[in-house]
Amino acid sequence: MISGRRVAVVLPAYNAARTLERTCAEIPRDVVDDVILCDDASRDETVRIAEALGLHVIRHDRNRGYGGNQKTCYAAALERGADIVVMLHPDYQYTPTLVPAMAAMLASGQYDGVLASRILGKGALAGGMPRYKYVANRVLTLTQNILMGAKLSEYHSGYRAWSRAVLERLPLDRCSDDFVFDNQMLAQALALGFRIGEISCPTKYFAEASSINLRRSVVYGLGVLETSARYGLYRFGLRRDRLFSTDSSQNTP
Repeated sequence: MISGRRVAVVLPAYNAARTLERTCAEIPRDVVDDVILCDDASRDETVRIAEALGLHVIRHDRNRGYGGNQKTCYAAALERGADIVVMLHPDYQYTPTLVPAMAAMLASGQYDGVLASRILGKGALAGGMPRYKYVANRVLTLTQNILMGAKLSEYHSGYRAWSRAVLERLPLDRCSDDFVFDNQMLAQALALGFRIGEISCPTKYFAEASSINLRRSVVYGLGVLETSARYGLYRFGLRRDRLFSTDSSQNTP
């Protein structure tokens, strides 16, 4: 708990057995009240290890995708009384020790969401991010900042924190169940006027860390561009889009 607010860490997991214990060992339990793992029909020992670690475990009976996993995570965190929810990948690519800092930024009341940026500082390339991913990140982020009228260092971090107010208001059911979910969720938050902060975060790329391949990266990049284009049209009043509105009467073609 921080400033009287209950903090939950959610772990969207898929075949995370090799890195889960290392990740959980560094979660600051003096601040974190609840750790929730949602297993997306893994084929390894993720669930057994999570249960042995005393986590609250949810298991999908079929693979619902990265976005579908997060939807379950956030719903469970709200149901269990979280005021601040930090989404952390259990692959040990991001340091869990930043959870208190991210939660404090939300507890301060100055921000509604926080992204742990690999681009602020020199953490990305130093941590082993493939150069083609770094270049793609920079190109996509520049394009998104122009189309979305924001000024973020990156939109693609898998380490982020949200206030309860954000999670209760965003229509996450309208977001994809695939990897583009993160970008769509962030676009929704910006469209509804929520304040997004960033914190510099080192990252580690190694054999056991999960990473999408080149083909999936291309599909993700195209999805990001589509989301940004839709946001730009919505932002300038050229298109009504239910992805960015809480008005259930709005529809997209």
